Amino acid sequence: MVTNMDFPKLRGVEAFPVTVSEHKMIALRDPMSFSNDVIAVPQHLYLALTLLDGRHSLTDIQAEYMRRFGELLYKDILEDLVNKLDAGLFLDNENFHQKRRQIEDDFRKAKARQAALAGKSYSASSPELAGQINGFFTHADGPGLPDPEKKGNTLKGIIAPHIDFIRGGPCFAWGYKEVVEQSDADVFVIFGTAHAPTRLPFAVTHKDFETPFGTLPCNREFVKDIQQRAECDFLEDEFAHRAEHSIEFQTVLLSYLFKNWKRISIVPVLCGSFHEMVGSHARPRDDTRVKGFIDAIRATAASRNGKICYVAGADLAHVGPRFGDRNPISENFLRLLHADDLRMLAHLERADADGFFGNIDSDGDRRKICGLPPIYTMLSVMNAATGKLLKYQQWPDPQGTVTFASMAFY
Repeated sequence: MVTNMDFPKLRGVEAFPVTVSEHKMIALRDPMSFSNDVIAVPQHLYLALTLLDGRHSLTDIQAEYMRRFGELLYKDILEDLVNKLDAGLFLDNENFHQKRRQIEDDFRKAKARQAALAGKSYSASSPELAGQINGFFTHADGPGLPDPEKKGNTLKGIIAPHIDFIRGGPCFAWGYKEVVEQSDADVFVIFGTAHAPTRLPFAVTHKDFETPFGTLPCNREFVKDIQQRAECDFLEDEFAHRAEHSIEFQTVLLSYLFKNWKRISIVPVLCGSFHEMVGSHARPRDDTRVKGFIDAIRATAASRNGKICYVAGADLAHVGPRFGDRNPISENFLRLLHADDLRMLAHLERADADGFFGNIDSDGDRRKICGLPPIYTMLSVMNAATGKLLKYQQWPDPQGTVTFASMAFY
């Protein structure tokens, strides 16, 4: 029975089309990861989902369904849907808020951020994970194993993907081979895409990051210096780090590659959306909060004696029905997408942050480049003269294709 939910309200969750056993469904997922569930709802109940707004009762929803489709939507079907959403923490009600307060409190008290995807997107067993990562380097699409004896020191930073290891592992390897062979840094400033909403353009944390290979320490002095120099409190959105994968994947690789021969620390920075700037014909750095943060990192880096390497955990295009486009992906479309991506990456090869943004702005971010904020921010702080494209890949899927690349900057 549905109790105390006469006017149920769906939270701000992500919805995308899926096919389950040849049935078209709507999948719901929590972008904030308060819930780890993915709930598949039959497509014919989409109208009911849109009416779970806290203003419509179940009887109201039945009446609207009858008016639209001329069919009765049985109340027990609605009750089952609402109960399932409630159990999965997808409803904006006291059950969710109570769990949210507990999760936020636990995160706030923890000194280290737990590895959210260990045992899910990658093995939680360090020997097994080590074999998997070595396989990224030796894969036919990989660069070969890195040689730590090269000991170069010309690298300023890299772009690496943040797509899951299963799809992007060899592409990750290209960037991290360059890190091992061409960087002598002991501090890694990692810019990741924040896939959940943030109130400010950036979110820092002073928490260490746990990985299956041990805990990577956060350089808290660096974070403290940023906070003191910036006009905004960029710890305000720290909770966004709890389940975000774009930085986690980078920490796994760094921890593995340096665990036996070098002590390093990290500065984790999540970058919120720049989408409101697209179409405004203004550069992101024209926003005083963005400029203040960039200036704070540049000044902090200049004041320190240690060697710094920058990492942007960033994917590129997201296209197809799953990402809001109307048409499925075709082979011809993928060829055009490849060409468009390479034109955009040419700006990165010139280390031109504003040219990169201008390319995306010119078509209204039609390809939905989710790596825009971390890439733009990294280019704006690291003083690189040139970039080199190491590897470009597409993960083609008729419902939703993602593109990604590894690049090195000098």
